[in-house]
Amino acid sequence: MARGPRIVAELGRPETPEETADRKAESSRVYRSSQNVRNLIAALLATLAVVVVIMFAVPRGTPPEREPIDVAAVAEEISSAEGRTVIAPDMSDAWTVNRAGVEGNGAVRAFTVVYAPADEDQRGFLRVAQGFDADTSWPARVLSGSAPQDTVTIDGITWDRYELDPERTGNLTVAIATDAGTDTVLIYGAAGEKALEETARSVTDQINALREETE
Repeated sequence: MARGPRIVAELGRPETPEETADRKAESSRVYRSSQNVRNLIAALLATLAVVVVIMFAVPRGTPPEREPIDVAAVAEEISSAEGRTVIAPDMSDAWTVNRAGVEGNGAVRAFTVVYAPADEDQRGFLRVAQGFDADTSWPARVLSGSAPQDTVTIDGITWDRYELDPERTGNLTVAIATDAGTDTVLIYGAAGEKALEETARSVTDQINALREETE
């Protein structure tokens, strides 16, 4: 049996063919619109899933650890190139070497080793510099014009201890210097007295050897 025209409740009469066509067209539009929203949400979720996989599932490379610096080997190379004895501090495992090489400071070139605490929670640093044929005023120039305050004897060697002005020397807190034959050894940085003495003791024998070479 054929179905009669659809009765529209709010009109109280069957809908006209035009109203039927309009109703079906609107239903199709609403359906297509809902499908588009669902597709958009699904695409966003898929994209988010890919990002999560990239972030957490794909292994990411880590930069290789820097090769440790062999101070003795560097000193030996410079000694051969310069034709002179170059000191090589023998520090404990509490220190790590950040840099070692020849640096220029005006007319004086110096073999300089920069140490930092191996414990990353500790702050500070120390530099051991051997000024080649350095004149007596070289330490003062490195230390921004600081002058010796007094002397201190460490492991039988007398060192000049410098008075540092923070306004001129910045983060430097300690500095000592002594002659080593025709050269001058300067130890300076930001550290405590115990660390300073340890560093000075690490070059005692080499300073004595340099002094003996010029006798």
